[in-house]
Order: sequence, then C-alpha cells, then structure tokens
Amino acid sequence: MDKYLGKKLEGRYEVMEIIGIGGMANVYKAYDVLENRVVAVKILQEEHMNNEDMRRRFKNESKAMAVLNHPNVMRVYDVSFSDRMQSIVMEYIDGITLKEYIEQQKVLRWKEAVHFTVQILRALQHAHDKGIVHRDIKPQNIMLLSDGTIKITDFGIARFARSETRTLTDKAIGSVHYISPEQAAGGAIDARTDLYAVGVILYEMLTGRVPFEADTPVSVALKQIQSTAVLPRELNPSIPEGLQEITMHAMEKELSKRYQSAAQMLRDIDEFKRDPSILFEYKYLDVKSPAAESRYSDAIQSARKEKTVKDKRKKKKRRSRRAPIIPVLAGVTAAFVIVSAAFIGWMIYLNNPFVSVEDDIVPSLVGEKWDNVKISPKYANFNLDPTELEYNNEYGKGVIFDQEPRAGSKVKVGSTIKVKISTGKLTTRLPSFVGQDSAQVVAQLNEWGINYEEKMLFDDSIPSGGVIKTLPEAGAEVAADETVILYVSMGREETLVTVPDLTGISLNDAKTLLDNYKLRIGKITYDERSDEPQGTIIHQSVAQDSQVEQNTVIDLEVAGNSGGSIRLTVMIPLPEQVNRMVELVALQDGIQIQREQVNPSEAKTWKPVFSGEPDQISEISILIDGAEYQVYELDFEAKGHRILADFTEDFSE
Repeated sequence: MDKYLGKKLEGRYEVMEIIGIGGMANVYKAYDVLENRVVAVKILQEEHMNNEDMRRRFKNESKAMAVLNHPNVMRVYDVSFSDRMQSIVMEYIDGITLKEYIEQQKVLRWKEAVHFTVQILRALQHAHDKGIVHRDIKPQNIMLLSDGTIKITDFGIARFARSETRTLTDKAIGSVHYISPEQAAGGAIDARTDLYAVGVILYEMLTGRVPFEADTPVSVALKQIQSTAVLPRELNPSIPEGLQEITMHAMEKELSKRYQSAAQMLRDIDEFKRDPSILFEYKYLDVKSPAAESRYSDAIQSARKEKTVKDKRKKKKRRSRRAPIIPVLAGVTAAFVIVSAAFIGWMIYLNNPFVSVEDDIVPSLVGEKWDNVKISPKYANFNLDPTELEYNNEYGKGVIFDQEPRAGSKVKVGSTIKVKISTGKLTTRLPSFVGQDSAQVVAQLNEWGINYEEKMLFDDSIPSGGVIKTLPEAGAEVAADETVILYVSMGREETLVTVPDLTGISLNDAKTLLDNYKLRIGKITYDERSDEPQGTIIHQSVAQDSQVEQNTVIDLEVAGNSGGSIRLTVMIPLPEQVNRMVELVALQDGIQIQREQVNPSEAKTWKPVFSGEPDQISEISILIDGAEYQVYELDFEAKGHRILADFTEDFSE
C-alpha cells in the first residue's frame, strides 16, 4: 500500500487516492481541510530524492507554474521542498488527457480541433510573455475537461527564456513525436519551439496520426529534421485548405519561416474562423533546398576550412623563425646521451641483473575471494595488485574474475599479478511502470539490458497497451541478465449477454428477468389500441437473442394504458456548487423513469414525473452521474413524498 494514502500532509492535505503514476512523480487526490477544496498533490518519488537532476526538474515545474495565472494552465496552490519530501499542491482536474480523447475519437472535427488549439495558444502566449518556454508540449500534457476546457500541465522541463540551451542529449526532453527540428538537432530553443509542437498536435487532431513515425526515437528525430509531412488534406480531404496552411506553417523546419509568436498564429486562426474558405498562400519549406539539407554540414565545412587556413599560417610562421639546424641537433644529442646513461645506471642499481632470481608458476586466482587471497601465505612469492573493480554477472561480489599473467605462466619470484575483482551483478531498481505504455517500458528495459516477457490480461482500470504490474514489483533490484514479466492490459473485457424475450410478460416479471441478465429497463410507453392482454409487454427496443453489453438499457412498450394512474411531479433541489454538465437519472422502484443532462449550478432544480396507482407507495432514487444523490418515498394516494436519504454532501466541489 502506498505510504501516503490516508495520511495528512503538512497538517492540511488529506490524501484520498492515487490518480497518476509517472516516471518522476506520483499524483494524489487530496482534500485541503483549510481551504475546503479537493486538490492534486504531486510528490517526487523516493528513488529520485537523491537525484539532483530530478530535483531540479521538479523545482523548475513549481517555479514555472507559480508565475503563471491563466484559465488554461493548471494552477499551483502550494509547494514544499525538504529532505523528507518534495511536493507541489495543484488544482484538481477531473478529466482526461487530450491524447486519450484523440485516441477515442480517432479524427476530430476541425471546429473542435480549432477550439482546443486556440486555448493551447492562449496559454502559451501567457507563458511566453512571462519568459517561460514549456519545451514539452504534447497531448499527454494537456488535460481536457468535460465542458471542453483544456489545461496545460507538466512544466517539469520548462525553461525561462534567459536560461541555458538544452540539446537532444539532455534527458529532459519531451516526446520525440512532438519535438521541433531545432530540439532534435540540439540547436537553440525559444517560444517558436512550442509553436511547432502545437502544429504537430493540430495535425494529429485533424488526421488521427502524428506527422512522423519510425521504429526508433532517433529515426523519428531525424525525420523531424529532414522529412516533410504528408499534407493533412491527403489524409483527410474534409480539412479546409486554410486550416491546412496554418498547420503546416506552424510546422516549418526553419525558425524564421515558422510563426514567430502564439499571437501571430491566433490572428490567422481568427481570420480562418471568420472565413473558413480563406487561403494564406504560405510557401512551405522545401527540405531538399541547400539551406535545409546542409545548414549544419555547411557550418562544419566552414569551420574545417578556417582551421586549415590557420594551420597553414602557423606552419609558415614557424618556418620563418627556424633556428640554425646543426647546433640545435648537437645539443639534443648530447642531452640524450647523458640522460640515457643515468637511466641505465639507475636500473642496474635497482634490479642488480647480476643476482640470480628464481622462477615460479603463476597460480590460478580466478574464482577465489580477494579477501582470502590477499592474506594467504601461499601467494607470498607474488605481488598481488587489485587493478579494477567491475560489475560481473558470473562472479559474486569480492570474487576475482580475471588475472594477468594467466595461470600456469612461469615468472620471476616477486612478479606482480594484476587481478580484477567483481563488485557483483549490475542491478537496476525497478520503478513503478503501472499505467505506462508497454512499448516505452520495453524500450527502457532494453536500454538497461534487462530481459522481459509480456503477458496480456484484461483490466478495467488500465487502458489497452498499458502496464498493469510487473514481476518482480516496483522497488526490486533486477540484474541485467534477469527477466521481468510485464502484465499488459488488453483493456476492459467486454462481457456480452443475450437479450431475453420479454413480450407477453408483465413489467414486474420483465424487471426481474432483466436484473438476472444484468440489463436495465429504460423508457416505458403504452399502446391503448393493442389487442394483447392489458399490462403485458408487446415490444422491446432491443430484439431478443441480440448480443449486448451488460447494463444496456431496453425500452419497453406495454399493452393498454397506465390504468388511470396518478402522475406526481417531484421538485429535486440540485447541488448548486457543481458547475458542469452531469447526467441525472430518476428510478422508481428500481426502474428508470427519466434521464436528462443538466448543469446543476444553472438549472437549480429538476422536476421528474412519476406515475402510480392510487393506493401505491413507491421508492424513487435520484442519481447524479451514476451515484446516489437522494432517495424519496412517494405516496400516490396522499399525493405527497418524504425524503428517506440525502447524500448532498458527497457532491461538493
């Protein structure tokens, strides 16, 4: 169990549940008891607490977000940095990532894509005005709320415009599918880098795919530098030409040809929204032009040419200053003779070659423990030198795994034997991969040299392709030659049921039967002209023997009329603090009577209508987004109701 769950942090944040697991930090849903609100708390993972680069990234995120105050940027409420824990308290967002939404929708309507792009650009313009470049704009870092509002998150690798430039070799780099050519080439980065990423996201929303795909990240990066993307209209002809021009202009390879600011791109989008038939006639970058293909190689050739010229000048200068050759050579020769004689004399003194030294056979030391060898008297004839300490998967810690000279060689007594000592297997502490894309996890394991085996399972909470768990679990030490089992999600298992035949039976029998099949009754209508027995079902909206998912709603048509039933309207007060669209459902004795989409803060009340016999007493339940909100008892004879249960407090936001 996670050690933070159920704890109160900083004396005010009650941790409720974990809602996100990343490579650097985990995110928790918590309740701020002082401000009476739900928040998100991002906590740096313990394994990174001693990693200066990770700590720097984490602090950068808090500093970058703290200076931003924009409706399309996730707000920061509080930060805490100590040796025990580093955390950022942020606005809690109940939504999904833009990436998840694109994967659900496949291809977005162009009006919807423009709506999201405008919000992203407004947020970036605000950040750029503050001197902050995000550097990791991608749909995975953009949250989408149910009302269509977006929020930019994860400023972990953001930089203030005056800070140092980072290159492709820096670990702090975003997804390679969204990085700009200058990022991929290790060039200077500014606000226009974020605009390139916006162009890629717009391209993906309009076409359902990213501009460049390849087998490896490096290959994708090279395509970002060298290749031209297929025009969006070739993949989706319904895209207006003007919007295609905006997309491709944002994705220009050369900085000077790209949009120079978010405001500039917003102006074009505003013109396009006013007239979707507009054409901007931008000239797209021809990557085959000399300027595009060799802007870096030209610089290298120029540098080489300049160096060659300088070398020639230095050689000419040395020739002009050369001293007379014969006196110099004579002096050098004399000095060499003197030094050589001194060296030979010193070696004779040290080694005394005229004294006879016995030979001995080099023993086999490989596989022996160094601590035993170094004190053993049987190796007294040799000078043992532990030259290297290295990881070794075959020999345990402290065991000799190599020697020079080799065992069996004949050497003089007192000779040195150099040995290499194992420090044990090279191990890696497994991080938590839960929820991460399995392809990315496999790439990471390959980089560490760890073997892996994939096992596919159905899972309701982890999207298809995500990692459910690993064996061994997170925190375990794994050697390079060991195998990690990845349990990969196949998504939610679709459990299909067969719809029964409901015709000819009563409503109560139909409800019992559908409950057994885990299906639900929907709308009920009556046909007074039917010749079938009064109160029996004559039609069902889903045909018998159909294969449907559990909880599918089936509408029913009943013969006769409602039997002179009484209709009662109940005024339901809604939680005004909930300011978003929700689904309201009214159940009467377990049967759905009415369903509607409303915004509680605007509607204030809801007035569902119920029918019953004069002597009937029913129990009605009001659900909000599937959760029970209020329960009433209806007395049709008295034409009144009383509340049985009220869960209003559970719906505060």
